[in-house]
Amino acid sequence: MSAIAVFFSILGVLLLGAMSPGPSFVLVSRIAITAPRLHGVAAALGMGIGGTIFCCLAVLGLTALLMQVEWLYLILKVAGGAYLVYVAIRIWNSASEPLVLQGTGGHMSLARSFSFALITQLSNPKTAIVYASLFAALLPANPPLWLLLALPPMVFIIEAGWYTFVATMFSTARARATYAGFKAWIDRGAGAVMGALGVKLILEAFKTHRI
Repeated sequence: MSAIAVFFSILGVLLLGAMSPGPSFVLVSRIAITAPRLHGVAAALGMGIGGTIFCCLAVLGLTALLMQVEWLYLILKVAGGAYLVYVAIRIWNSASEPLVLQGTGGHMSLARSFSFALITQLSNPKTAIVYASLFAALLPANPPLWLLLALPPMVFIIEAGWYTFVATMFSTARARATYAGFKAWIDRGAGAVMGALGVKLILEAFKTHRI
């Protein structure tokens, strides 16, 4: 398989992965609904930066080192799962609060929308392992330098582009009207999904690394 074919194969798999529902999708869509569209775009950029960081770690081979240091990987997975549970509790507790959409995004600044999304993206170190496994499976033994250099920016474009699309769709008047009418149920559902993903991450950590 040529380097160009490998490149587009990796991009296709990464796009499908980005589109898979998960905590990142829940967070970006909720920010887009409850704050001005620009906050959703800031969150999308945070997701893009987080994905790029994981991609760089995989390209540099640092994820292989992480898998060898089991106690560090365990700590990162547990901490990431705990963070997702924390976010889930915040979403659940806000279910009964009325929807307030202000031009400034309420109490959340653009920087906080960005950092909130970035931390959520980085909360699952398993993503870095997925990148490493994908690269190991598809990259040739001696990949050309241009291919290695092209992957991180393309990952950013895929992640940020997809979540910008999500933010745009969920920041429409119709989406907000629907959300306002079912806010309590939607927030509790989102909180339950986020919490379940966090608990799953923690349980997986202890199941894989029995201590």
